[in-house]
Amino acid sequence: MRSAAKFQKIGPSLVFLAVLSFWAGSAAEHAHAQDFSHVPVKGMVTLIPTGPDQCVPCKMMAPILTKLQKDYKDKAAIVVIDVYRYNDQVQRFGIRAIPTQIFFDPNGKEVYRHTGFMSEKAIVEQLTKMGVKKN
Repeated sequence: MRSAAKFQKIGPSLVFLAVLSFWAGSAAEHAHAQDFSHVPVKGMVTLIPTGPDQCVPCKMMAPILTKLQKDYKDKAAIVVIDVYRYNDQVQRFGIRAIPTQIFFDPNGKEVYRHTGFMSEKAIVEQLTKMGVKKN
């Protein structure tokens, strides 16, 4: 009887730990599933907006980025990186706050960085300054 009571106390904790370790393992596998070694894209202006899909400014930017990916297809690379999922990219790109948008020239040199919400108009202005025109 005593061991059954212990199991009831420990049982839910063990289940939680099992689920947590499964989730952490899946997240770790997923975190390495996407390869960002091609970013910034050589020969093309590249915009890397970073941030998780849970932050409010990031959510506000999501439809803007989707639209711009279509508007600038084959003209500029817009590669969104969720730094919660791909936390190895935080150090690589020097992310200190989210969201952050980093603009690279066709040679892969960073030319502009912005932290916080960035409007469609501001992104278009920066891409235009870099010589990129919409389709």
